[in-house]
Amino acid sequence: MSEWQRADRPRRRIGRGVEVHVTIGSTNDRARELLGEPDGEGRAVVAEEQTSGRGRRGRAWHSPPGRNLMMSIAIRPRLAAADAWQLGVASALGARSACAAFAPVALKWPNDLVASGGAKVGGMLLETTIDGDRISAAVIGVGINVNWPRSEMPPEIAVGATSLGELAGILIDRVDLLAGLLDALDAELVAVEGGTSPLPRYRRACATLGTAVGVETAGGRIEGLAIEIDDLGALVIETAAGRVALTSGEVVRLHAGVPT
Repeated sequence: MSEWQRADRPRRRIGRGVEVHVTIGSTNDRARELLGEPDGEGRAVVAEEQTSGRGRRGRAWHSPPGRNLMMSIAIRPRLAAADAWQLGVASALGARSACAAFAPVALKWPNDLVASGGAKVGGMLLETTIDGDRISAAVIGVGINVNWPRSEMPPEIAVGATSLGELAGILIDRVDLLAGLLDALDAELVAVEGGTSPLPRYRRACATLGTAVGVETAGGRIEGLAIEIDDLGALVIETAAGRVALTSGEVVRLHAGVPT
């Protein structure tokens, strides 16, 4: 039995089965394929190496084999299309909770995991399929730098990144991290489908709030003070011209500590 099977959660909706690949194109793509198979929903797809891994905004995801955690699951959430943002927020909180068992991390809007000072520890990618007014399918992809010290990262990555193991000062068992992640994601899904909003906890965990930021959007760069997360999950920026609510974008400047 693969050591990764220790993270199997057969009685849970998320993590009921762990599929491991030495090399794969994309864990997100494979998780989506599993929705077409019996009992494929909620099965975790883990890869030591991805050849076509991707992050938010179509960026490539770089990771050396055997050092980090790259995992995707596909589910059929019982949520309205208008609530897709809640699934993203809940998933980010689940990832933060799993990491917090080893070292304190915060969230950078919308769903990056960051250390004090803003160095990126990981992130997630949510891909949804909408059918009418419902979410018919969702793929949650999570990538976490685990045992990858900055000294071994390419310079262009090391300048803005760190790893969970480096923050904790230990070599982290990736299977233990995966098990905690699956447990946390399952609990978050149960809560959000049951009508419990993840927003209050997300606001407390979001290191972007109260900081001067520059946000890259499809329409250009917006600069100002991040003052709140509104009731639809948008980041509200106080700019020189007034308040702007952003539903997507990349925060490229961040000065914050780690909320407790």
